[in-house]
Amino acid sequence: MNNFGDKVSFIWSVTDLLRAPYRPNQYKDVMLPMTVLRRLDCVLEQTKDQFLAKLEKFKGDPKNLAANLTHYIKGFSDRARELIEHFAFEEQIAKLDKADRIFLLVSKFCEINLHPDRISNIDMGTIFEELIRRFNEASNEDAGDHSTPRAVIRLMVNLHFLPDSRTLTTKGIVKTLYGLACGIGGMLSVAEEYVRELNPDARLTVFAQAYAICGSDMMIKGHNIDHIRFRNSFTDDHLAGKPIDYMLANPPFGVKWEAQQDFVKREHEEQGFGGRFGAVLPRLNGGSLLFLLHMIAKMKDERDGGTRLAIAFNGSPLFTGGAGSGESEIRRWIIENDGLEAIVALPDQLFYNTGIHTYLWIVTNRKTRARRGKVQLINAAGFFKKMRESLGNKRHEVCEEQRNEITRLYGELTDGEHVRIFAGEDFGFRRITVERPLRLNFVVTEERLAALQADAAFQKLATSKIRKDKKAVESDPTLWDYENVPLGEDVDAYMQREVLPHVPEAGWTSRRPRWATRSASTAISTSTLLRARLTRSKATSSESKRRLPTCSRR
Repeated sequence: MNNFGDKVSFIWSVTDLLRAPYRPNQYKDVMLPMTVLRRLDCVLEQTKDQFLAKLEKFKGDPKNLAANLTHYIKGFSDRARELIEHFAFEEQIAKLDKADRIFLLVSKFCEINLHPDRISNIDMGTIFEELIRRFNEASNEDAGDHSTPRAVIRLMVNLHFLPDSRTLTTKGIVKTLYGLACGIGGMLSVAEEYVRELNPDARLTVFAQAYAICGSDMMIKGHNIDHIRFRNSFTDDHLAGKPIDYMLANPPFGVKWEAQQDFVKREHEEQGFGGRFGAVLPRLNGGSLLFLLHMIAKMKDERDGGTRLAIAFNGSPLFTGGAGSGESEIRRWIIENDGLEAIVALPDQLFYNTGIHTYLWIVTNRKTRARRGKVQLINAAGFFKKMRESLGNKRHEVCEEQRNEITRLYGELTDGEHVRIFAGEDFGFRRITVERPLRLNFVVTEERLAALQADAAFQKLATSKIRKDKKAVESDPTLWDYENVPLGEDVDAYMQREVLPHVPEAGWTSRRPRWATRSASTAISTSTLLRARLTRSKATSSESKRRLPTCSRR
């Protein structure tokens, strides 16, 4: 079973043993920890013969299997036990024992060799991806949750590290990497391999908030898994106050933070910019941007080398939230502080559980001189090849040639068919109200004159102190319209070009400057500003001057 598909099919076939005591949406509760356990067992290959000998002895009279399996797990290191316990596997052992399934299950898993010499960490991650995809479909998990396709990870890593290629080749260099919401750890594995290929002498110290499967992979590769945490990132920030060099994340799409809102709001109110959420909070269904704020708070000061981060989003963080909303203000805060380096629009149908388009954001507080004050938008939505056989909703993949081409477009920083370069202020606009005169008609009839003379307001005009020579100019609110004038452009010139040729009698007023975000996909193809998406908040002038604490001033 050297083939990836064969190994996945074999492990999946073992689920037949779970029928009756388990429902399909519960298979993962057993199969994932058993796969981890088998992986760890294969690492300890020198004990394999002893284990198989004991297993043979149990044939025909398997007694105390639950106790023996539990005892075997307790023989691992403290951290390894914690990984297995995180799956709540002892509860499953008891359930399996009651259903008389332990011997059959262990026997089946002993037939597959998951030793690292046979299956690399990357291949093991791919196997997990497919298993998790199947389990998620069975339990109707959230779209895009848990796993990121390897092709997407490799592209993220390419864009993430490309500007630092020269720095990373320094002999003996040590850098830190934080994987947030990195699921089974694929991002960490790919990033580590990238750096090792670039410089075998480089060392990447890895930190993560992830699933137990990520911790098991890290442990197998010799990392200190004290840096791996399995609890919620918002309420259990084990890296509080620790600056990081590089960060990668693929937070669950459409995640809500309602369960953590008391903790998050308290930090926001009590710590302000001293905490992670000082800028502004998104709405409760805008958890993706909350992850981004959490990461930005861990950026190093640019004088200490600064930080780069890459994060995968769906379209919501780009487009959700009208003028003045939390989402809008977060985008404004990042753009005004020159933190947004690039957004890459990816093809649809790349993920296992969702067919939607996704976007890679590159955020940093140490842009190169050529990128300062600029935002690069790359339209890579057409850079894919169709898979021969779909995996759930995953029907497209980005092959190596296409990934290299996207990386080249990113590195060249040149306007072209698939690339647009904008100044930061291009994402803002001045929102003006276009007004048209009120048009009235008055027909003099005896009935109307009588009604006018009887009107109390008309009778008071004779004694009114209002200046009789003052002319009324009055607009018709029902005819008001709004225009978004790009910042830096003269409003009168804009009116002359865009409005007056169509409505010669129009005038304009401006409430105050506002900000809009371009739609990444639309701006790439048409270079036109969309309607208002971002506006200045109602904060005081002093609050509005607060800068991204870790982003450089220009």
